[in-house]
Amino acid sequence: MNLFPPTEEQRAAVDSFRKFLQAEIKPIAREYRDRFLPKEKMTEIQQMIAEFGFFGTTVPTQYGGLGLSFLTKAMLFEEIVAVSCDIGLCAMINAGTAEFMVTNAPAHLRDRYLPGLLAGTVFGCFGISEPDVGSNVADIKTRGVRDGDHFVINGEKTWITNGVYSDFIICTTRTSDKGLSHILIDRREHGYEARNIEKIGMNSQSTAQVFITDARVPATNVIGGEGEGLRNTMKVFEKARAHVGMLSVGLMRASLEESIAYAKERKQFGKVIASHQLIAEKLAEMATLADASRLMCLRAFALIDAGIRCEVESSMAKWFATESAVKVCRDAVQLHGGNGLTKEFQVERLLREAIVIPIPDGTTEIQKLLISRQLTGFSSFV
Repeated sequence: MNLFPPTEEQRAAVDSFRKFLQAEIKPIAREYRDRFLPKEKMTEIQQMIAEFGFFGTTVPTQYGGLGLSFLTKAMLFEEIVAVSCDIGLCAMINAGTAEFMVTNAPAHLRDRYLPGLLAGTVFGCFGISEPDVGSNVADIKTRGVRDGDHFVINGEKTWITNGVYSDFIICTTRTSDKGLSHILIDRREHGYEARNIEKIGMNSQSTAQVFITDARVPATNVIGGEGEGLRNTMKVFEKARAHVGMLSVGLMRASLEESIAYAKERKQFGKVIASHQLIAEKLAEMATLADASRLMCLRAFALIDAGIRCEVESSMAKWFATESAVKVCRDAVQLHGGNGLTKEFQVERLLREAIVIPIPDGTTEIQKLLISRQLTGFSSFV
């Protein structure tokens, strides 16, 4: 669990990746600000990112990955999000589905879908949330009815990142009265529809409703064992919450960088505003919250690398980082004054994106209940 200093290999990988993202990806993100990136364009971007091996960072080398640590992946992921939260979200899900396939999928599914995921040419997504089901995964209503060697699946999923882009969905499905299973539904072979959801921010990528109607899927498409869906989803959440925390770190870093540059140029009362005490205080607080959030997320990733369950640490990192991002991005707008309200500057977009992040993968309130349950042994959910 040694977090610092970064190794020379990590430092070199991050520096090279940052230069590429700033030069090649940032201009595209600026061009599509608040505009949806069509699948063709997002595929082009993902393929460019794939050339650096990002999607296979933690995938073992025998499966075509780099075999590196989650800690290294987190450092690289921060660089993507500091350029574009939208592109970062898409990359996060594709990398996450690749990791899930390696860990849980039978060989015929892994061998079919993993190469495209690693190359950035195939898009996956996770189908967990439903219109009436959020954090209480045990109440999933999407049902798979056994019919010989197949399941016939019906249901609706919502808030699905990569939904419209996706070539397949790893669908959390009720396959018995008490059991949930993960079943891979191929869009072309088995069919489902997806429709984007317009939000306050992060509309350049796909967050969608997914509609599954009489999808006839082979039972061999079950991933992770029939009836094991709830347990495996909880493991997914541990990693997802740490990643969402890093999304927030990227947003804070971008806001801080914009604010420092602005404070060093903007003049009021005869001097640059960076030399005003209250502005200096604000910048110091923003930097400290971003750094504390980063450390909490990296601790969670280090525990994941060590094979240690980290539900509490991931929940702490997620709620602290996401709520800190709201404050930091809000302060960035305030620091910019009237200019912060205009589309000419990036900070108003960063604030809108920060407001979204405390909600997915369990709201701040849910994270606090999870932490309390681990501390006391008493559940406040029922």
